[in-house]
Amino acid sequence: MTQSQSSYSPSKPHRKRDWLPFWLILPTVVVLLAIQVYPALYTVWLSVHERKPAGWTYVGVDNFRRLLNMGLFKESIGHTIIFLVGYASLTMLLGFIVAMLLNRKMRLSGFYVTLLFIPWIIADLLTGIVFRLLVFPDYGIFSGILQNPALFPPDGISILTAARPKPWFGDFPFPPSPAMIYLILASAWRALPFITLLLLASMQTIPQEVLESSRIDGANGWQIVRHIMIPLMLPTLVVALFSLTLSGMNGIGMVFSLTGGGPGTSTEVLSMLLYAIGWRQLYFGRAAALALLIAVINWLLITGTLRFTRLQERSIS
Repeated sequence: MTQSQSSYSPSKPHRKRDWLPFWLILPTVVVLLAIQVYPALYTVWLSVHERKPAGWTYVGVDNFRRLLNMGLFKESIGHTIIFLVGYASLTMLLGFIVAMLLNRKMRLSGFYVTLLFIPWIIADLLTGIVFRLLVFPDYGIFSGILQNPALFPPDGISILTAARPKPWFGDFPFPPSPAMIYLILASAWRALPFITLLLLASMQTIPQEVLESSRIDGANGWQIVRHIMIPLMLPTLVVALFSLTLSGMNGIGMVFSLTGGGPGTSTEVLSMLLYAIGWRQLYFGRAAALALLIAVINWLLITGTLRFTRLQERSIS
Protein backbone atom coordinates (compact mmCIF):
# COMPACT_ATOMS: atom_id res chain seq x y z
CA MET A 1 0.00 0.00 0.00
CA THR A 2 2.76 2.40 0.91
CA GLN A 3 4.70 1.52 -2.22
CA SER A 4 1.69 2.21 -4.49
CA GLN A 5 1.07 5.58 -2.83
CA SER A 6 4.71 6.58 -3.24
CA SER A 7 4.61 5.66 -6.94
CA TYR A 8 1.37 7.63 -7.49
CA SER A 9 2.11 10.85 -5.62
CA PRO A 10 4.80 12.26 -7.95
CA SER A 11 2.50 12.01 -10.99
CA LYS A 12 -0.32 14.09 -9.48
CA PRO A 13 1.60 17.39 -9.38
CA HIS A 14 2.92 16.59 -12.82
CA ARG A 15 -0.63 16.33 -14.21
CA LYS A 16 -1.50 19.65 -12.59
CA ARG A 17 1.43 21.29 -14.33
CA ASP A 18 0.30 19.83 -17.66
CA TRP A 19 -3.18 21.36 -17.25
CA LEU A 20 -1.89 24.76 -16.11
CA PRO A 21 -1.48 26.28 -19.64
CA PHE A 22 -5.03 25.25 -20.49
CA TRP A 23 -6.49 26.99 -17.44
CA LEU A 24 -4.46 30.11 -18.18
CA ILE A 25 -5.78 30.51 -21.72
CA LEU A 26 -9.32 29.33 -20.90
CA PRO A 27 -10.71 32.88 -20.27
CA THR A 28 -9.40 34.05 -23.64
CA VAL A 29 -10.86 31.00 -25.39
CA VAL A 30 -14.25 31.61 -23.77
CA VAL A 31 -14.25 35.26 -24.83
CA LEU A 32 -13.30 34.36 -28.42
CA LEU A 33 -16.03 31.73 -28.56
CA ALA A 34 -18.57 34.24 -27.25
CA ILE A 35 -17.74 37.21 -29.49
CA GLN A 36 -16.40 35.56 -32.66
CA VAL A 37 -17.18 31.87 -33.12
CA TYR A 38 -20.79 31.91 -31.91
CA PRO A 39 -21.81 35.03 -33.92
CA ALA A 40 -20.17 33.57 -37.03
CA LEU A 41 -22.02 30.27 -36.69
CA TYR A 42 -25.27 32.08 -35.90
CA THR A 43 -24.84 34.23 -39.02
CA VAL A 44 -24.48 31.10 -41.14
CA TRP A 45 -27.65 29.72 -39.55
CA LEU A 46 -29.55 32.96 -40.13
CA SER A 47 -28.52 33.09 -43.79
CA VAL A 48 -30.51 29.95 -44.58
CA HIS A 49 -33.57 30.84 -42.48
CA GLU A 50 -36.32 33.42 -42.70
CA ARG A 51 -38.52 34.87 -40.00
CA LYS A 52 -42.22 34.14 -40.62
CA PRO A 53 -45.33 34.42 -38.42
CA ALA A 54 -45.00 30.76 -37.52
CA GLY A 55 -41.33 31.22 -36.53
CA TRP A 56 -38.00 30.66 -38.20
CA THR A 57 -38.31 28.68 -41.45
CA TYR A 58 -35.53 27.02 -43.39
CA VAL A 59 -35.33 28.56 -46.88
CA GLY A 60 -31.98 27.26 -48.13
CA VAL A 61 -30.32 29.63 -50.58
CA ASP A 62 -33.41 31.78 -51.14
CA ASN A 63 -31.92 34.66 -49.14
CA PHE A 64 -28.85 34.67 -51.38
CA ARG A 65 -31.02 34.46 -54.51
CA ARG A 66 -33.20 37.38 -53.45
CA LEU A 67 -30.18 39.41 -52.50
CA LEU A 68 -28.44 38.85 -55.83
CA ASN A 69 -31.62 39.81 -57.69
CA MET A 70 -31.91 43.13 -55.86
CA GLY A 71 -31.15 46.13 -58.04
CA LEU A 72 -29.94 48.03 -54.98
CA PHE A 73 -27.39 45.28 -54.26
CA LYS A 74 -25.83 45.64 -57.72
CA GLU A 75 -25.88 49.42 -57.35
CA SER A 76 -24.21 49.15 -53.94
CA ILE A 77 -21.39 47.10 -55.45
CA GLY A 78 -20.73 49.96 -57.88
CA HIS A 79 -20.81 52.51 -55.07
CA THR A 80 -18.42 50.38 -53.03
CA ILE A 81 -15.95 50.10 -55.91
CA ILE A 82 -15.99 53.86 -56.50
CA PHE A 83 -15.59 54.57 -52.80
CA LEU A 84 -12.73 52.09 -52.32
CA VAL A 85 -10.80 53.27 -55.39
CA GLY A 86 -11.18 56.94 -54.52
CA TYR A 87 -10.61 56.51 -50.79
CA ALA A 88 -7.57 54.23 -51.08
CA SER A 89 -5.85 56.09 -53.92
CA LEU A 90 -6.38 59.54 -52.40
CA THR A 91 -5.22 58.45 -48.94
CA MET A 92 -2.14 56.68 -50.33
CA LEU A 93 -1.18 59.66 -52.48
CA LEU A 94 -1.61 62.24 -49.73
CA GLY A 95 0.03 59.97 -47.16
CA PHE A 96 3.07 59.47 -49.39
CA ILE A 97 3.44 63.23 -50.01
CA VAL A 98 3.08 64.15 -46.34
CA ALA A 99 5.48 61.37 -45.32
CA MET A 100 8.08 62.71 -47.74
CA LEU A 101 7.73 66.19 -46.26
CA LEU A 102 8.10 64.89 -42.70
CA ASN A 103 11.08 62.75 -43.73
CA ARG A 104 13.15 65.85 -44.51
CA LYS A 105 14.07 66.36 -40.82
CA MET A 106 12.59 69.84 -40.65
CA ARG A 107 12.20 71.77 -37.42
CA LEU A 108 9.30 70.86 -35.13
CA SER A 109 8.70 67.67 -37.10
CA GLY A 110 7.68 65.88 -33.90
CA PHE A 111 5.06 68.57 -33.25
CA TYR A 112 3.72 68.20 -36.79
CA VAL A 113 3.47 64.43 -36.38
CA THR A 114 1.50 64.96 -33.16
CA LEU A 115 -0.93 67.33 -34.90
CA LEU A 116 -1.23 64.93 -37.81
CA PHE A 117 -2.27 62.10 -35.51
CA ILE A 118 -5.30 63.99 -34.11
CA PRO A 119 -7.80 62.86 -36.81
CA TRP A 120 -6.90 59.21 -36.13
CA ILE A 121 -8.07 59.36 -32.51
CA ILE A 122 -11.49 60.77 -33.44
CA ALA A 123 -14.25 58.19 -33.87
CA ASP A 124 -15.80 57.68 -37.30
CA LEU A 125 -19.22 58.76 -36.07
CA LEU A 126 -17.91 62.05 -34.67
CA THR A 127 -15.87 62.72 -37.81
CA GLY A 128 -18.94 62.19 -39.98
CA ILE A 129 -21.05 64.50 -37.81
CA VAL A 130 -18.42 67.26 -37.95
CA PHE A 131 -18.05 67.02 -41.73
CA ARG A 132 -21.85 67.01 -42.09
CA LEU A 133 -22.14 70.20 -40.06
CA LEU A 134 -19.54 71.88 -42.29
CA VAL A 135 -21.76 71.63 -45.38
CA PHE A 136 -25.25 71.59 -43.85
CA PRO A 137 -27.45 73.70 -46.15
CA ASP A 138 -28.80 76.09 -43.51
CA TYR A 139 -25.92 76.82 -41.15
CA GLY A 140 -22.84 74.97 -42.41
CA ILE A 141 -19.55 76.87 -42.46
CA PHE A 142 -19.03 76.17 -46.16
CA SER A 143 -22.69 76.24 -47.21
CA GLY A 144 -22.53 79.91 -48.14
CA ILE A 145 -19.60 79.26 -50.48
CA LEU A 146 -21.07 76.10 -51.99
CA GLN A 147 -24.47 77.67 -52.62
CA ASN A 148 -23.05 80.76 -54.29
CA PRO A 149 -24.29 80.77 -57.92
CA ALA A 150 -21.26 82.79 -59.03
CA LEU A 151 -18.88 80.04 -57.90
CA PHE A 152 -21.09 77.02 -58.69
CA PRO A 153 -23.50 77.99 -61.49
CA PRO A 154 -26.34 78.04 -62.06
CA ASP A 155 -27.83 77.70 -58.56
CA GLY A 156 -24.93 76.64 -56.36
CA ILE A 157 -24.50 73.14 -54.99
CA SER A 158 -25.79 71.35 -51.91
CA ILE A 159 -23.53 68.39 -51.22
CA LEU A 160 -25.95 66.52 -48.97
CA THR A 161 -28.96 66.84 -51.29
CA ALA A 162 -27.53 67.12 -54.84
CA ALA A 163 -28.65 64.35 -57.17
CA ARG A 164 -26.18 61.97 -58.77
CA PRO A 165 -25.19 62.83 -62.37
CA LYS A 166 -26.37 60.64 -65.23
CA PRO A 167 -24.16 57.52 -65.46
CA TRP A 168 -21.62 57.36 -68.27
CA PHE A 169 -21.35 53.55 -68.44
CA GLY A 170 -24.79 51.98 -68.42
CA ASP A 171 -25.96 51.33 -64.87
CA PHE A 172 -22.55 51.74 -63.24
CA PRO A 173 -22.87 54.76 -60.87
CA PHE A 174 -20.11 56.91 -62.37
CA PRO A 175 -19.52 59.84 -62.12
CA PRO A 176 -20.26 59.79 -58.39
CA SER A 177 -22.56 62.19 -56.63
CA PRO A 178 -21.16 65.21 -54.74
CA ALA A 179 -22.03 63.39 -51.51
CA MET A 180 -19.86 60.40 -52.51
CA ILE A 181 -16.94 62.70 -53.36
CA TYR A 182 -17.33 64.44 -50.02
CA LEU A 183 -17.53 61.08 -48.24
CA ILE A 184 -14.27 60.01 -49.89
CA LEU A 185 -12.57 63.25 -48.79
CA ALA A 186 -13.79 62.90 -45.21
CA SER A 187 -12.74 59.23 -45.01
CA ALA A 188 -9.31 60.04 -46.45
CA TRP A 189 -8.84 62.81 -43.88
CA ARG A 190 -9.72 60.35 -41.12
CA ALA A 191 -7.29 57.63 -42.31
CA LEU A 192 -4.45 59.93 -43.41
CA PRO A 193 -2.49 59.98 -40.09
CA PHE A 194 -2.10 56.20 -39.80
CA ILE A 195 -1.07 55.74 -43.43
CA THR A 196 1.34 58.69 -43.23
CA LEU A 197 3.08 57.33 -40.14
CA LEU A 198 3.25 53.86 -41.68
CA LEU A 199 4.88 55.18 -44.86
CA LEU A 200 7.14 57.53 -42.89
CA ALA A 201 8.48 54.63 -40.85
CA SER A 202 9.18 52.74 -44.07
CA MET A 203 10.94 55.72 -45.64
CA GLN A 204 13.24 56.09 -42.66
CA THR A 205 14.51 52.53 -43.18
CA ILE A 206 15.85 53.36 -46.67
CA PRO A 207 19.65 53.78 -46.47
CA GLN A 208 20.68 57.36 -47.12
CA GLU A 209 23.74 56.10 -49.00
CA VAL A 210 21.50 54.64 -51.69
CA LEU A 211 19.66 57.93 -52.16
CA GLU A 212 22.86 59.98 -52.19
CA SER A 213 24.52 57.71 -54.75
CA SER A 214 21.49 57.96 -57.02
CA ARG A 215 21.63 61.77 -56.85
CA ILE A 216 25.33 61.68 -57.69
CA ASP A 217 24.52 59.51 -60.72
CA GLY A 218 22.17 62.24 -61.95
CA ALA A 219 18.74 60.90 -60.95
CA ASN A 220 16.10 63.54 -60.33
CA GLY A 221 13.49 63.48 -57.58
CA TRP A 222 10.83 61.63 -59.56
CA GLN A 223 13.30 58.97 -60.71
CA ILE A 224 14.45 58.41 -57.14
CA VAL A 225 10.87 57.99 -55.96
CA ARG A 226 9.87 55.72 -58.83
CA HIS A 227 12.91 53.46 -59.15
CA ILE A 228 14.33 53.42 -55.60
CA MET A 229 11.86 54.45 -52.90
CA ILE A 230 8.73 52.73 -54.19
CA PRO A 231 10.41 49.32 -54.84
CA LEU A 232 12.03 49.37 -51.39
CA MET A 233 8.76 50.44 -49.75
CA LEU A 234 6.59 48.02 -51.72
CA PRO A 235 5.78 45.61 -48.83
CA THR A 236 4.68 48.55 -46.65
CA LEU A 237 2.66 50.03 -49.51
CA VAL A 238 0.87 46.71 -49.94
CA VAL A 239 0.07 46.55 -46.22
CA ALA A 240 -1.20 50.15 -46.25
CA LEU A 241 -3.38 49.51 -49.30
CA PHE A 242 -4.68 46.30 -47.72
CA SER A 243 -5.57 48.13 -44.50
CA LEU A 244 -7.38 50.89 -46.38
CA THR A 245 -9.33 48.40 -48.49
CA LEU A 246 -10.53 46.38 -45.52
CA SER A 247 -11.45 49.43 -43.46
CA GLY A 248 -13.30 50.95 -46.41
CA MET A 249 -15.12 47.71 -47.14
CA ASN A 250 -16.32 47.10 -43.58
CA GLY A 251 -16.59 50.60 -42.10
CA ILE A 252 -20.05 52.07 -41.64
CA GLY A 253 -19.64 54.82 -39.04
CA MET A 254 -18.60 57.52 -41.51
CA VAL A 255 -21.34 56.68 -44.04
CA PHE A 256 -23.97 56.41 -41.32
CA SER A 257 -23.23 59.76 -39.68
CA LEU A 258 -22.28 61.80 -42.77
CA THR A 259 -24.70 60.81 -45.53
CA GLY A 260 -26.82 57.94 -44.20
CA GLY A 261 -26.56 56.34 -47.64
CA GLY A 262 -28.15 59.37 -49.33
CA PRO A 263 -29.16 61.48 -51.00
CA GLY A 264 -31.40 58.73 -52.26
CA THR A 265 -29.07 55.75 -52.60
CA SER A 266 -26.06 57.59 -54.07
CA THR A 267 -23.75 56.61 -51.18
CA GLU A 268 -25.31 53.24 -50.34
CA VAL A 269 -22.19 51.08 -50.06
CA LEU A 270 -22.36 47.40 -49.08
CA SER A 271 -21.82 48.01 -45.38
CA MET A 272 -24.63 50.58 -45.32
CA LEU A 273 -26.88 48.24 -47.30
CA LEU A 274 -26.21 45.55 -44.69
CA TYR A 275 -27.36 47.92 -41.94
CA ALA A 276 -30.42 48.98 -43.93
CA ILE A 277 -31.55 45.42 -44.67
CA GLY A 278 -30.93 44.15 -41.16
CA TRP A 279 -32.00 47.00 -38.89
CA ARG A 280 -34.31 49.15 -40.99
CA GLN A 281 -36.18 46.48 -42.94
CA LEU A 282 -35.62 43.72 -40.34
CA TYR A 283 -34.76 41.08 -42.95
CA PHE A 284 -32.24 39.34 -40.74
CA GLY A 285 -31.80 36.29 -42.97
CA ARG A 286 -31.07 38.43 -46.02
CA ALA A 287 -28.72 40.61 -43.98
CA ALA A 288 -26.87 37.50 -42.78
CA ALA A 289 -26.49 36.35 -46.39
CA LEU A 290 -25.02 39.74 -47.30
CA ALA A 291 -22.67 39.56 -44.31
CA LEU A 292 -21.37 36.20 -45.56
CA LEU A 293 -20.81 37.63 -49.04
CA ILE A 294 -18.85 40.53 -47.55
CA ALA A 295 -16.85 38.03 -45.48
CA VAL A 296 -15.99 36.11 -48.67
CA ILE A 297 -14.83 39.37 -50.30
CA ASN A 298 -12.68 40.11 -47.26
CA TRP A 299 -11.19 36.62 -47.41
CA LEU A 300 -10.35 37.05 -51.09
CA LEU A 301 -8.68 40.39 -50.34
CA ILE A 302 -6.65 38.89 -47.50
CA THR A 303 -5.61 35.86 -49.56
CA GLY A 304 -4.66 37.99 -52.55
CA THR A 305 -2.63 40.39 -50.43
CA LEU A 306 -0.74 37.59 -48.66
CA ARG A 307 0.02 35.85 -51.96
CA PHE A 308 1.22 39.10 -53.52
CA THR A 309 3.41 39.79 -50.49
CA ARG A 310 4.98 36.32 -50.68
CA LEU A 311 5.72 36.80 -54.39
CA GLN A 312 7.39 40.12 -53.66
CA GLU A 313 9.49 38.62 -50.86
CA ARG A 314 10.65 35.82 -53.20
CA SER A 315 11.54 38.30 -55.95
CA ILE A 316 13.51 40.48 -53.53
CA SER A 317 15.34 37.52 -52.01
